[in-house]
Amino acid sequence: MNGPSLAVRQRSLGDPSIGFPLWPPLVNGCPATSTAEIAYPLEVDYDYDRVDPALFDQPVGPDLARWAPLLPPLHAPTLGEGGTPLLEVAGVHVKDESRNPTWSHKDRLNRVAVSAAVGAGAPGVVVASSGNHGASAAAYAARAGLPAIVLTSADSPPAVQSFVRAYGARVLTVPAAERWPLMRQIVDRLGYHPVSNLTVTHTGHPFGPEGYKTIAYELFRQLGTVPAAVFAPTGYAELLYGVWKGFTELRRLGVATSAPRMYACEPAAGGPHARAVAEDRPAAIVELGPTDAYAIACPVGGHRGVRALRDSGGEAVLVTDGELREARQDLARQGLWVELSSAAGLAAHRRLGRSFDGPVVCLATSSGFKDLDVGRERAEVLTGATVDDLL
Repeated sequence: MNGPSLAVRQRSLGDPSIGFPLWPPLVNGCPATSTAEIAYPLEVDYDYDRVDPALFDQPVGPDLARWAPLLPPLHAPTLGEGGTPLLEVAGVHVKDESRNPTWSHKDRLNRVAVSAAVGAGAPGVVVASSGNHGASAAAYAARAGLPAIVLTSADSPPAVQSFVRAYGARVLTVPAAERWPLMRQIVDRLGYHPVSNLTVTHTGHPFGPEGYKTIAYELFRQLGTVPAAVFAPTGYAELLYGVWKGFTELRRLGVATSAPRMYACEPAAGGPHARAVAEDRPAAIVELGPTDAYAIACPVGGHRGVRALRDSGGEAVLVTDGELREARQDLARQGLWVELSSAAGLAAHRRLGRSFDGPVVCLATSSGFKDLDVGRERAEVLTGATVDDLL
């Protein structure tokens, strides 16, 4: 532990001059700047003058509490999240977030978001998710002794639904369009703390993305420098923004002198952040086409991602399912089995076809166990097999 949290308030991304007390977490977006068409997220602000730069001298390892001064109060116990390896693969550095406790990057978010539920005295947590987020929230709620309700859709992978139930969560399978109204009822009537989105454009939990900043801290330590570019699989862009904020903090504190360009890697079937940037809008909603990259298949975008792209000088890159499958296969040939959506970073880097003056990092967000087709393939049984069958 490196001292208590130095978090002091919540701040609007719609107008950063507008602030609110740190508690309670404002889970409905900024009440001062949001409209019926656009919801602006909140983020956590800190007393940066009190941060000891020596915080970043420590080695990379598990448990986000090592970065406690630059996180909201961590009231929920750890499962050993963070400290994931950085591997050189196919000419880039791959940050393998599948090594987290529930095999995805979402563990960093949920350590913080479930901590907010504990700190607020909520009787439980609720999340709308078809995959990684639900499993992670269920695990951290169980670790904190809180009941969890996970609202999922019928087309979510059966293996992932079993994963969620293993933690004791109450899993309700409902039509996708009914998940958010039902979650609103659970929040309003049962007092459960929402750890996923409730707003028209995405704001999500104001504390949660702070957990993703720790990826930036780790990358800086692992590389010994700031990467030139970071490619992040992007659904609602909480990961993208969290990593970007982490690097801006390193620069603000004088630990680093630069920050990377950030790239949102979205399925070509959707791409709300690509649309928002192209049309110079704070956020966008698009019609979603078919894609197997369900973990990042989002028709709704949010202002966090747009801010990260504009402020970093990056851009959104759209990738096809075919490009995702090729990238996933190449990662597997190097010993990394990742979910299809997780290969979006490498696929987007290849599609962009650009060289950078410095290290390039592709974030791999989750395990191949989470894919839609896991467990469906049946192997042929060979009787009387000999080595000739191999030759």
